[in-house]
Amino acid sequence: MEQTMRWFGPNDAIALRDIRQCGVTGIVTALHEIPVGEIWTVDAIKERQEIVRKAGMEWTVIESLPVHEDIKKANGNYLQYIENYKISLRNVAECGIKVVTYNFMPILDWVRTNHAFENPDGSKALLYNQIAFNYFDLYLLKRPNVENDYSEEEKQIALDYGNQLSQAEKDLLFKNVLLGLPGSKINFTAEQILALLDNYKHIDNNKLRENLIYFLSEVAPVAEELEVKLAIHPDDPPFSVMGLPRIVCTEADLKKIFKAVPINANGLCYCTGSLGADPNNDLEKIIDDFGDRIHFLHLRNVARDSTTVFRESEHLNGDNPMESIMEKLILLMQKRNLSLPMRPDHGFLHSIEDGKEQYPGYSLVGRLKGLAELRGLEMGISYKLKGYAPFCSL
Repeated sequence: MEQTMRWFGPNDAIALRDIRQCGVTGIVTALHEIPVGEIWTVDAIKERQEIVRKAGMEWTVIESLPVHEDIKKANGNYLQYIENYKISLRNVAECGIKVVTYNFMPILDWVRTNHAFENPDGSKALLYNQIAFNYFDLYLLKRPNVENDYSEEEKQIALDYGNQLSQAEKDLLFKNVLLGLPGSKINFTAEQILALLDNYKHIDNNKLRENLIYFLSEVAPVAEELEVKLAIHPDDPPFSVMGLPRIVCTEADLKKIFKAVPINANGLCYCTGSLGADPNNDLEKIIDDFGDRIHFLHLRNVARDSTTVFRESEHLNGDNPMESIMEKLILLMQKRNLSLPMRPDHGFLHSIEDGKEQYPGYSLVGRLKGLAELRGLEMGISYKLKGYAPFCSL
């Protein structure tokens, strides 16, 4: 695998120098400063490439070339934004970047209720608690008609949970859920999120999927022509939040997307964390069924503490069978005769970095630990598949 790490650009508190010392050769980044929907110019792409090259690495994967909300809703200036996307893809290809990650999640990229869950060793992790989220949705955000989405029992459980929180804890929960986009330090306000939610009140899963398929039918042939791979990121978490539609959660969802636009450029960012948060997803079967569509790897693990709580776990110690996943991925790469780009997705915040400005899940030490573990796992399995015995038993 080609080891990479995410960098949020020149304003990232973690320097490229520090990332290079982790042993990676590739950088995963984006032009976050360009407003969503505007064209990425060749000059802007090359300028960022040069910054990365001067640090001794290459910009190998774009994450993300974001999709404008008008495209997701199929209204407003969505046709122009699709044309802009095509131009950006051509400019990306001209600069030699071959993998473009994106998502089709309405409004929010991902949601967690706790960004600093404390592990027994004192390190901190991201966590999602459905009851905490229900309390946020029902009693903090108070979105219109929210009561119709919950049973009386769920409402009471959420209220009981909230009654145990201090005002500071309620404020933090609100902030955590509405953090915004990766690379951003700006939170949504209640007024902003309610206005955005109102735009989706007539869009269900079927309509959103229809809009995604239209978008892909326009841009995927362009990507195929340019030999650029599009990799859609699964929804995170893989179920509806705030009543929003979700269409990239399950094996069935993926099958519909790939069947509708059956060209190889229409592919997947295989995220074991997002897909693995749903215990009904068979991560190994997804590799078997859609291996030729996997263009980028996010490898991380989750622990499902109960039916209502999941959290980020150590990369090799969680509910996802990372050893068998890794073996299948190695065999897939051998079959396809390529090295897929991989980054260790998320990581714990360790005490040595606690208190420093860090984006949740993206501290350097936690990701370095995950990268080292995944790299060792890949090497060990590769030796096993070749019939080698790299370690001696005494």
